[in-house]
Amino acid sequence: MKYLLAGAIATLSLGLLLGENNAGEKAKYTIPEVMAKAHKKGLMKTVASGKASDDEKEQLVALYVALNANEPPQGDVKDWKKRTGALVEAAKKAAKGDEAAAKSLPKLANCGECHKLHKG
Repeated sequence: MKYLLAGAIATLSLGLLLGENNAGEKAKYTIPEVMAKAHKKGLMKTVASGKASDDEKEQLVALYVALNANEPPQGDVKDWKKRTGALVEAAKKAAKGDEAAAKSLPKLANCGECHKLHKG
């Protein structure tokens, strides 16, 4: 019985992992679309300030997930995935009400450093 339970848990875990993997899927938004919506229009700052609605928080998560799914125009892909992955995680935590994660978003975005390394 315990082997059956362990097998079910392992199968469920694998399903969750594969569900989060966007490999091979086209990103919902391009990098310029993410930059325009999340940064230029101020969505990330709204979330960071704690004044965002739940819909705005979820929109930021979707934008950062798409950013992470895109390939950088230049630079190291591993660095890109690390930087954008940190944004995804912070945005997800912020969407769940984590104020510290929300406040960390501007520092994690670090536009100048990321553009220097990855903008084509």
